[in-house]
Amino acid sequence: MPDPISPSLPGPARALYEAVADLPIVSPHGHCDPAWWAEDTAFPNPAALLITPDHYVFRMLYSQGVALEDLGIGADRNPAEVFRIFARHWDAFLGTPSRLWLEHTLYRTLGVETVLTTETADEVHDQIAARLALPEFRPRALFNWFNISALATTDPATDPLSAHQAIRASGWRGRILPTFRPDDLLNPARKAAGAALRELGDMTGLDVTSYPGFLDAIRQRRAAFRALGATATDHDVPELATCWLDRAGITRLHEARMAGRLTAQEARAYHGHMLVEMARMSVEDGLVMQIHAGSRRNTNAALLDRFGPDVGADIPMRTDWVRGMEALLNQVGNAPGLRIILFTLDESAYARELAPMAGHWPCLRIGPPWWFHDSLNGIRRYFDQVVETAGYRNLAGFNDDTRAFLSIPARHDLWRRGVCLHLADQIGRGVLTKGDADRLAPFLAHDLAVETYRLGEA
Repeated sequence: MPDPISPSLPGPARALYEAVADLPIVSPHGHCDPAWWAEDTAFPNPAALLITPDHYVFRMLYSQGVALEDLGIGADRNPAEVFRIFARHWDAFLGTPSRLWLEHTLYRTLGVETVLTTETADEVHDQIAARLALPEFRPRALFNWFNISALATTDPATDPLSAHQAIRASGWRGRILPTFRPDDLLNPARKAAGAALRELGDMTGLDVTSYPGFLDAIRQRRAAFRALGATATDHDVPELATCWLDRAGITRLHEARMAGRLTAQEARAYHGHMLVEMARMSVEDGLVMQIHAGSRRNTNAALLDRFGPDVGADIPMRTDWVRGMEALLNQVGNAPGLRIILFTLDESAYARELAPMAGHWPCLRIGPPWWFHDSLNGIRRYFDQVVETAGYRNLAGFNDDTRAFLSIPARHDLWRRGVCLHLADQIGRGVLTKGDADRLAPFLAHDLAVETYRLGEA
Protein backbone atom coordinates (compact mmCIF):
# COMPACT_ATOMS: atom_id res chain seq x y z
CA MET A 1 0.00 0.00 0.00
CA PRO A 2 1.27 3.58 -0.55
CA ASP A 3 2.90 5.24 2.42
CA PRO A 4 2.06 8.85 3.23
CA ILE A 5 4.92 11.30 3.48
CA SER A 6 6.11 11.81 7.05
CA PRO A 7 8.36 14.63 8.23
CA SER A 8 11.97 13.46 8.34
CA LEU A 9 13.15 13.05 11.91
CA PRO A 10 16.85 13.23 12.78
CA GLY A 11 18.28 10.84 15.37
CA PRO A 12 17.45 12.67 18.65
CA ALA A 13 13.94 13.55 17.46
CA ARG A 14 13.30 10.02 16.22
CA ALA A 15 14.27 8.53 19.58
CA LEU A 16 11.88 10.90 21.35
CA TYR A 17 9.13 10.16 18.83
CA GLU A 18 9.42 6.41 19.22
CA ALA A 19 8.70 6.84 22.93
CA VAL A 20 5.47 8.79 22.37
CA ALA A 21 4.13 7.61 18.98
CA ASP A 22 1.85 4.96 20.46
CA LEU A 23 0.57 6.84 23.51
CA PRO A 24 -3.24 6.97 23.82
CA ILE A 25 -4.91 9.84 22.01
CA VAL A 26 -6.80 12.35 24.12
CA SER A 27 -9.07 14.60 22.03
CA PRO A 28 -10.38 17.20 24.50
CA HIS A 29 -11.82 19.64 21.98
CA GLY A 30 -13.41 18.92 18.61
CA HIS A 31 -16.59 18.87 16.58
CA CYS A 32 -17.36 15.23 15.89
CA ASP A 33 -21.01 14.18 16.02
CA PRO A 34 -21.84 12.15 19.16
CA ALA A 35 -24.61 10.41 17.20
CA TRP A 36 -21.87 8.45 15.42
CA TRP A 37 -21.12 6.53 18.62
CA ALA A 38 -24.69 6.50 19.88
CA GLU A 39 -25.93 4.80 16.70
CA ASP A 40 -22.68 3.10 15.59
CA THR A 41 -23.85 2.79 12.00
CA ALA A 42 -21.56 2.74 8.98
CA PHE A 43 -20.14 6.05 7.81
CA PRO A 44 -21.62 7.33 4.53
CA ASN A 45 -20.01 7.29 1.12
CA PRO A 46 -16.41 8.53 0.62
CA ALA A 47 -17.43 11.98 -0.60
CA ALA A 48 -19.84 12.61 2.28
CA LEU A 49 -17.21 11.46 4.75
CA LEU A 50 -14.02 13.09 3.43
CA ILE A 51 -14.99 16.03 1.22
CA THR A 52 -18.41 17.60 1.67
CA PRO A 53 -18.24 18.29 5.45
CA ASP A 54 -14.55 19.30 5.61
CA HIS A 55 -14.09 23.05 5.16
CA TYR A 56 -10.32 22.59 4.87
CA VAL A 57 -10.98 20.51 1.75
CA PHE A 58 -13.78 22.38 0.01
CA ARG A 59 -12.16 25.74 0.79
CA MET A 60 -9.13 24.76 -1.28
CA LEU A 61 -11.28 23.30 -4.05
CA TYR A 62 -13.35 26.50 -4.21
CA SER A 63 -10.11 28.52 -4.53
CA GLN A 64 -9.37 26.45 -7.64
CA GLY A 65 -12.67 27.38 -9.26
CA VAL A 66 -14.77 24.40 -8.17
CA ALA A 67 -18.41 25.32 -7.47
CA LEU A 68 -19.55 24.23 -4.02
CA GLU A 69 -22.71 22.78 -5.55
CA ASP A 70 -20.52 20.42 -7.59
CA LEU A 71 -19.18 19.07 -4.28
CA GLY A 72 -22.65 18.27 -3.00
CA ILE A 73 -22.93 21.36 -0.81
CA GLY A 74 -26.47 22.66 -1.02
CA ALA A 75 -27.19 20.26 -3.89
CA ASP A 76 -27.45 16.54 -4.62
CA ARG A 77 -24.48 15.17 -6.51
CA ASN A 78 -23.23 11.71 -7.39
CA PRO A 79 -20.63 10.86 -4.69
CA ALA A 80 -18.35 9.22 -7.22
CA GLU A 81 -18.35 12.37 -9.37
CA VAL A 82 -17.58 14.51 -6.31
CA PHE A 83 -14.64 12.24 -5.58
CA ARG A 84 -13.44 12.57 -9.20
CA ILE A 85 -13.43 16.35 -8.86
CA PHE A 86 -11.42 16.01 -5.66
CA ALA A 87 -8.91 13.73 -7.38
CA ARG A 88 -8.48 16.14 -10.30
CA HIS A 89 -7.38 18.80 -7.82
CA TRP A 90 -5.36 16.52 -5.52
CA ASP A 91 -2.11 18.39 -6.30
CA ALA A 92 -3.65 21.63 -5.01
CA PHE A 93 -3.20 20.24 -1.51
CA LEU A 94 0.56 19.69 -1.84
CA GLY A 95 2.44 21.53 0.90
CA THR A 96 -0.62 21.84 3.14
CA PRO A 97 -1.31 19.92 6.34
CA SER A 98 -4.56 18.76 4.73
CA ARG A 99 -2.51 16.72 2.26
CA LEU A 100 -0.66 15.00 5.12
CA TRP A 101 -3.89 14.30 7.01
CA LEU A 102 -5.68 13.02 3.93
CA GLU A 103 -2.81 10.74 2.89
CA HIS A 104 -2.65 9.30 6.40
CA THR A 105 -6.42 8.75 6.31
CA LEU A 106 -6.42 7.17 2.86
CA TYR A 107 -3.41 4.92 3.08
CA ARG A 108 -2.99 4.11 6.78
CA THR A 109 -6.46 4.35 8.26
CA LEU A 110 -8.56 3.21 5.30
CA GLY A 111 -5.88 0.94 3.84
CA VAL A 112 -6.28 2.18 0.27
CA GLU A 113 -3.92 0.16 -1.92
CA THR A 114 -3.81 2.49 -4.93
CA VAL A 115 -2.12 5.87 -5.23
CA LEU A 116 -4.78 8.52 -5.77
CA THR A 117 -4.59 10.19 -9.20
CA THR A 118 -7.12 11.53 -11.68
CA GLU A 119 -7.06 8.15 -13.43
CA THR A 120 -7.50 6.08 -10.25
CA ALA A 121 -10.26 8.17 -8.63
CA ASP A 122 -13.01 5.59 -9.19
CA GLU A 123 -10.82 2.72 -7.98
CA VAL A 124 -9.84 4.58 -4.80
CA HIS A 125 -13.46 5.63 -4.22
CA ASP A 126 -14.62 2.03 -4.48
CA GLN A 127 -11.89 0.78 -2.14
CA ILE A 128 -12.95 3.34 0.49
CA ALA A 129 -16.62 2.47 0.07
CA ALA A 130 -15.81 -1.21 0.56
CA ARG A 131 -13.86 -0.44 3.75
CA LEU A 132 -16.68 1.68 5.17
CA ALA A 133 -19.08 -1.25 4.83
CA LEU A 134 -16.95 -3.41 7.14
CA PRO A 135 -17.76 -3.69 10.88
CA GLU A 136 -14.21 -2.72 11.84
CA PHE A 137 -14.71 0.69 10.21
CA ARG A 138 -17.76 1.64 12.23
CA PRO A 139 -17.37 4.52 14.71
CA ARG A 140 -16.94 2.52 17.92
CA ALA A 141 -14.48 0.07 16.37
CA LEU A 142 -12.40 2.93 14.95
CA PHE A 143 -12.48 4.75 18.29
CA ASN A 144 -10.96 1.68 19.94
CA TRP A 145 -8.48 1.06 17.11
CA PHE A 146 -7.29 4.67 17.25
CA ASN A 147 -6.55 4.14 20.97
CA ILE A 148 -8.56 7.19 22.02
CA SER A 149 -8.90 7.51 25.78
CA ALA A 150 -11.34 10.45 25.68
CA LEU A 151 -13.02 12.53 23.00
CA ALA A 152 -15.01 15.70 23.61
CA THR A 153 -17.69 16.91 21.23
CA THR A 154 -18.93 20.51 21.12
CA ASP A 155 -22.64 20.94 21.74
CA PRO A 156 -24.98 23.95 21.86
CA ALA A 157 -26.04 24.87 25.37
CA THR A 158 -29.63 23.95 24.54
CA ASP A 159 -28.77 20.56 23.06
CA PRO A 160 -30.81 17.88 24.89
CA LEU A 161 -27.67 15.67 24.81
CA SER A 162 -29.73 12.67 23.72
CA ALA A 163 -26.80 11.11 21.87
CA HIS A 164 -24.57 11.37 24.93
CA GLN A 165 -27.28 9.82 27.08
CA ALA A 166 -27.69 6.99 24.54
CA ILE A 167 -23.96 6.28 24.59
CA ARG A 168 -24.04 5.93 28.35
CA ALA A 169 -27.16 3.78 28.31
CA SER A 170 -25.64 1.44 25.71
CA GLY A 171 -22.95 0.22 28.09
CA TRP A 172 -20.18 0.92 25.58
CA ARG A 173 -17.08 1.97 27.48
CA GLY A 174 -15.72 4.59 25.06
CA ARG A 175 -15.40 7.98 26.75
CA ILE A 176 -17.32 10.57 24.71
CA LEU A 177 -17.87 13.85 26.57
CA PRO A 178 -20.00 16.89 25.73
CA THR A 179 -18.64 20.45 25.77
CA PHE A 180 -20.88 23.36 26.73
CA ARG A 181 -21.08 25.97 23.93
CA PRO A 182 -23.43 28.86 24.76
CA ASP A 183 -22.59 31.30 21.93
CA ASP A 184 -26.18 31.72 20.77
CA LEU A 185 -27.27 32.52 24.31
CA LEU A 186 -24.50 34.99 25.11
CA ASN A 187 -24.07 36.93 21.88
CA PRO A 188 -27.24 38.80 20.80
CA ALA A 189 -25.66 39.49 17.39
CA ARG A 190 -25.84 35.83 16.39
CA LYS A 191 -28.66 34.92 14.03
CA ALA A 192 -29.96 32.11 16.25
CA ALA A 193 -29.80 34.11 19.50
CA GLY A 194 -33.53 34.70 19.84
CA ALA A 195 -34.52 31.11 19.16
CA ALA A 196 -31.87 29.81 21.54
CA LEU A 197 -33.12 32.03 24.35
CA ARG A 198 -36.68 30.80 23.89
CA GLU A 199 -35.49 27.21 23.78
CA LEU A 200 -33.51 27.72 27.00
CA GLY A 201 -36.64 28.93 28.78
CA ASP A 202 -38.72 26.05 27.48
CA MET A 203 -36.26 23.31 28.45
CA THR A 204 -35.42 24.68 31.91
CA GLY A 205 -38.85 25.98 32.89
CA LEU A 206 -37.24 29.19 34.15
CA ASP A 207 -38.11 32.79 33.37
CA VAL A 208 -35.23 33.77 31.09
CA THR A 209 -36.82 37.16 30.42
CA SER A 210 -35.43 38.21 33.81
CA TYR A 211 -31.66 38.45 34.13
CA PRO A 212 -31.45 36.32 37.33
CA GLY A 213 -33.66 33.67 35.70
CA PHE A 214 -31.45 33.72 32.62
CA LEU A 215 -28.33 33.08 34.72
CA ASP A 216 -30.06 30.31 36.67
CA ALA A 217 -31.12 28.64 33.42
CA ILE A 218 -27.52 28.70 32.16
CA ARG A 219 -26.32 27.20 35.43
CA GLN A 220 -28.91 24.45 35.08
CA ARG A 221 -27.66 23.60 31.60
CA ARG A 222 -24.02 23.64 32.71
CA ALA A 223 -24.94 21.17 35.44
CA ALA A 224 -26.66 18.91 32.88
CA PHE A 225 -23.51 18.89 30.77
CA ARG A 226 -21.32 18.16 33.80
CA ALA A 227 -23.58 15.25 34.75
CA LEU A 228 -22.72 13.65 31.40
CA GLY A 229 -18.99 14.15 31.88
CA ALA A 230 -18.32 17.61 30.45
CA THR A 231 -15.14 19.25 31.71
CA ALA A 232 -15.08 22.36 29.50
CA THR A 233 -16.99 25.19 27.87
CA ASP A 234 -16.21 26.71 24.47
CA HIS A 235 -16.70 30.28 23.26
CA ASP A 236 -16.42 31.70 19.77
CA VAL A 237 -15.49 35.35 20.25
CA PRO A 238 -15.44 37.37 17.02
CA GLU A 239 -14.52 40.57 18.85
CA LEU A 240 -12.80 40.16 22.22
CA ALA A 241 -13.87 42.98 24.53
CA THR A 242 -14.83 41.70 27.97
CA CYS A 243 -16.44 44.18 30.33
CA TRP A 244 -18.14 44.15 33.72
CA LEU A 245 -21.41 46.02 34.15
CA ASP A 246 -23.16 46.69 37.43
CA ARG A 247 -26.41 44.82 38.02
CA ALA A 248 -28.55 47.74 36.95
CA GLY A 249 -26.59 48.11 33.72
CA ILE A 250 -26.74 44.46 32.64
CA THR A 251 -30.39 44.21 33.70
CA ARG A 252 -31.20 47.15 31.45
CA LEU A 253 -29.36 45.54 28.54
CA HIS A 254 -31.09 42.21 29.11
CA GLU A 255 -34.46 43.93 29.06
CA ALA A 256 -33.47 45.70 25.84
CA ARG A 257 -32.43 42.36 24.37
CA MET A 258 -35.79 40.82 25.22
CA ALA A 259 -37.51 43.79 23.57
CA GLY A 260 -35.30 43.52 20.46
CA ARG A 261 -33.89 47.03 20.76
CA LEU A 262 -30.19 46.50 21.55
CA THR A 263 -27.86 48.68 19.52
CA ALA A 264 -24.75 47.07 18.02
CA GLN A 265 -22.60 48.71 20.69
CA GLU A 266 -24.92 47.50 23.45
CA ALA A 267 -24.89 43.97 22.01
CA ARG A 268 -21.07 43.96 22.17
CA ALA A 269 -21.16 45.13 25.77
CA TYR A 270 -23.76 42.48 26.63
CA HIS A 271 -21.58 39.75 25.11
CA GLY A 272 -18.46 41.10 26.84
CA HIS A 273 -20.22 41.05 30.19
CA MET A 274 -21.58 37.54 29.65
CA LEU A 275 -18.08 36.19 29.00
CA VAL A 276 -17.13 37.41 32.45
CA GLU A 277 -20.25 35.77 33.88
CA MET A 278 -19.15 32.49 32.25
CA ALA A 279 -15.73 32.79 33.86
CA ARG A 280 -17.40 33.41 37.23
CA MET A 281 -19.50 30.27 36.72
CA SER A 282 -16.34 28.33 35.89
CA VAL A 283 -14.95 29.39 39.25
CA GLU A 284 -18.10 27.88 40.78
CA ASP A 285 -18.33 24.59 38.86
CA GLY A 286 -14.76 23.96 37.66
CA LEU A 287 -15.49 23.77 33.93
CA VAL A 288 -12.44 24.79 31.88
CA MET A 289 -13.20 27.84 29.73
CA GLN A 290 -11.99 27.91 26.12
CA ILE A 291 -11.89 31.21 24.20
CA HIS A 292 -11.39 31.06 20.43
CA ALA A 293 -10.83 34.57 19.10
CA GLY A 294 -9.59 36.22 15.95
CA SER A 295 -11.69 34.87 13.09
CA ARG A 296 -13.60 37.19 10.79
CA ARG A 297 -16.44 34.91 9.78
CA ASN A 298 -18.28 34.56 6.49
CA THR A 299 -16.32 37.16 4.51
CA ASN A 300 -17.68 35.92 1.15
CA ALA A 301 -21.12 37.53 1.10
CA ALA A 302 -22.25 35.64 -2.00
CA LEU A 303 -21.50 32.26 -0.40
CA LEU A 304 -23.15 33.34 2.83
CA ASP A 305 -26.31 34.26 0.92
CA ARG A 306 -26.38 31.00 -1.03
CA PHE A 307 -25.23 28.44 1.54
CA GLY A 308 -25.40 30.08 4.96
CA PRO A 309 -22.52 30.36 7.44
CA ASP A 310 -19.37 28.27 7.76
CA VAL A 311 -18.53 27.59 4.13
CA GLY A 312 -14.83 28.31 4.25
CA ALA A 313 -14.61 32.10 3.91
CA ASP A 314 -13.40 32.76 7.47
CA ILE A 315 -10.17 34.78 7.70
CA PRO A 316 -7.76 35.35 10.63
CA MET A 317 -7.58 38.86 12.04
CA ARG A 318 -5.74 40.69 14.80
CA THR A 319 -7.00 40.42 18.40
CA ASP A 320 -6.14 42.74 21.29
CA TRP A 321 -5.80 40.15 24.02
CA VAL A 322 -4.50 42.45 26.77
CA ARG A 323 -7.33 44.97 26.62
CA GLY A 324 -9.84 42.34 25.53
CA MET A 325 -9.29 40.14 28.58
CA GLU A 326 -8.65 42.94 31.08
CA ALA A 327 -12.13 43.14 32.61
CA LEU A 328 -12.44 39.36 32.90
CA LEU A 329 -9.02 38.87 34.46
CA ASN A 330 -9.48 41.70 36.93
CA GLN A 331 -12.78 40.16 38.02
CA VAL A 332 -11.72 36.53 38.46
CA GLY A 333 -8.20 36.06 37.07
CA ASN A 334 -6.73 35.47 40.53
CA ALA A 335 -9.44 33.01 41.62
CA PRO A 336 -8.04 29.61 42.66
CA GLY A 337 -9.08 26.81 40.35
CA LEU A 338 -10.13 28.92 37.36
CA ARG A 339 -8.64 27.71 34.07
CA ILE A 340 -9.01 29.51 30.75
CA ILE A 341 -7.44 28.37 27.47
CA LEU A 342 -6.79 31.07 24.88
CA PHE A 343 -6.71 30.18 21.16
CA THR A 344 -5.55 32.68 18.57
CA LEU A 345 -5.40 32.95 14.80
CA ASP A 346 -3.09 35.96 15.13
CA GLU A 347 0.39 34.47 15.49
CA SER A 348 1.89 37.90 16.16
CA ALA A 349 0.12 37.79 19.54
CA TYR A 350 2.03 34.71 20.75
CA ALA A 351 5.19 36.44 21.95
CA ARG A 352 3.75 39.93 22.32
CA GLU A 353 0.67 39.15 24.43
CA LEU A 354 -0.29 35.54 25.09
CA ALA A 355 3.02 34.24 26.42
CA PRO A 356 3.47 37.16 28.85
CA MET A 357 -0.15 36.87 29.95
CA ALA A 358 0.03 33.10 30.54
CA GLY A 359 3.41 33.60 32.20
CA HIS A 360 1.69 35.73 34.84
CA TRP A 361 -2.01 34.93 35.30
CA PRO A 362 -2.42 31.55 37.06
CA CYS A 363 -5.73 30.87 35.29
CA LEU A 364 -4.40 31.13 31.72
CA ARG A 365 -3.09 28.46 29.37
CA ILE A 366 -2.10 28.98 25.74
CA GLY A 367 -4.00 26.73 23.36
CA PRO A 368 -2.12 24.82 20.65
CA PRO A 369 -1.81 26.14 17.07
CA TRP A 370 -5.34 26.50 15.82
CA TRP A 371 -7.00 26.13 12.41
CA PHE A 372 -4.77 27.84 9.83
CA HIS A 373 -1.69 27.18 11.98
CA ASP A 374 -2.29 23.51 12.83
CA SER A 375 0.67 22.44 10.70
CA LEU A 376 4.27 21.35 11.09
CA ASN A 377 5.59 24.87 10.55
CA GLY A 378 2.81 26.32 12.70
CA ILE A 379 3.83 24.02 15.56
CA ARG A 380 7.45 25.10 15.20
CA ARG A 381 6.53 28.80 15.21
CA TYR A 382 4.28 28.28 18.23
CA PHE A 383 6.97 26.76 20.42
CA ASP A 384 9.57 29.27 19.27
CA GLN A 385 7.35 32.20 20.26
CA VAL A 386 5.76 31.10 23.53
CA VAL A 387 8.13 28.83 25.45
CA GLU A 388 10.80 31.35 26.41
CA THR A 389 8.23 33.48 28.26
CA ALA A 390 5.47 31.05 29.25
CA GLY A 391 7.48 27.85 29.68
CA TYR A 392 5.91 24.50 28.90
CA ARG A 393 3.57 24.17 31.87
CA ASN A 394 1.50 27.18 30.85
CA LEU A 395 0.58 25.54 27.54
CA ALA A 396 -2.54 23.43 27.02
CA GLY A 397 -1.19 20.36 25.25
CA PHE A 398 -2.84 19.41 21.97
CA ASN A 399 -6.38 19.12 20.67
CA ASP A 400 -7.32 18.30 17.10
CA ASP A 401 -10.40 20.60 16.91
CA THR A 402 -11.85 18.62 14.03
CA ARG A 403 -15.12 17.20 12.74
CA ALA A 404 -13.14 14.87 10.44
CA PHE A 405 -12.97 11.88 12.78
CA LEU A 406 -10.77 9.76 10.55
CA SER A 407 -8.09 12.47 10.52
CA ILE A 408 -7.62 12.46 14.30
CA PRO A 409 -4.70 9.96 14.37
CA ALA A 410 -2.93 11.93 11.61
CA ARG A 411 -3.29 15.23 13.43
CA HIS A 412 -1.99 13.87 16.71
CA ASP A 413 0.87 12.14 14.94
CA LEU A 414 1.86 15.43 13.31
CA TRP A 415 1.77 17.20 16.68
CA ARG A 416 3.93 14.51 18.26
CA ARG A 417 6.47 14.79 15.45
CA GLY A 418 6.47 18.56 15.84
CA VAL A 419 7.00 18.24 19.59
CA CYS A 420 9.94 15.89 19.12
CA LEU A 421 11.56 18.06 16.46
CA HIS A 422 11.27 21.05 18.78
CA LEU A 423 12.70 19.19 21.78
CA ALA A 424 15.58 17.78 19.73
CA ASP A 425 16.39 21.31 18.57
CA GLN A 426 16.35 22.49 22.19
CA ILE A 427 18.83 19.74 23.08
CA GLY A 428 21.06 20.71 20.17
CA ARG A 429 21.10 24.35 21.24
CA GLY A 430 21.89 23.48 24.84
CA VAL A 431 18.55 24.70 26.20
CA LEU A 432 17.41 21.26 27.40
CA THR A 433 19.21 18.12 28.50
CA LYS A 434 18.23 14.78 27.05
CA GLY A 435 16.62 13.93 30.40
CA ASP A 436 14.52 17.12 30.22
CA ALA A 437 13.36 16.24 26.72
CA ASP A 438 12.59 12.65 27.67
CA ARG A 439 10.23 13.92 30.39
CA LEU A 440 8.69 16.67 28.27
CA ALA A 441 7.87 14.54 25.22
CA PRO A 442 5.05 12.45 26.80
CA PHE A 443 3.97 15.46 28.83
CA LEU A 444 3.39 17.55 25.69
CA ALA A 445 2.12 14.65 23.61
CA HIS A 446 -0.51 13.42 26.06
CA ASP A 447 -0.33 14.27 29.76
CA LEU A 448 -0.64 18.04 29.51
CA ALA A 449 -3.98 17.90 27.69
CA VAL A 450 -5.34 15.51 30.31
CA GLU A 451 -4.22 17.88 33.05
CA THR A 452 -5.38 21.07 31.33
CA TYR A 453 -8.87 19.78 30.57
CA ARG A 454 -9.16 18.04 33.96
CA LEU A 455 -9.88 14.74 32.30
CA GLY A 456 -8.19 12.84 35.08
CA GLU A 457 -10.50 14.38 37.67
CA ALA A 458 -13.81 13.34 36.10
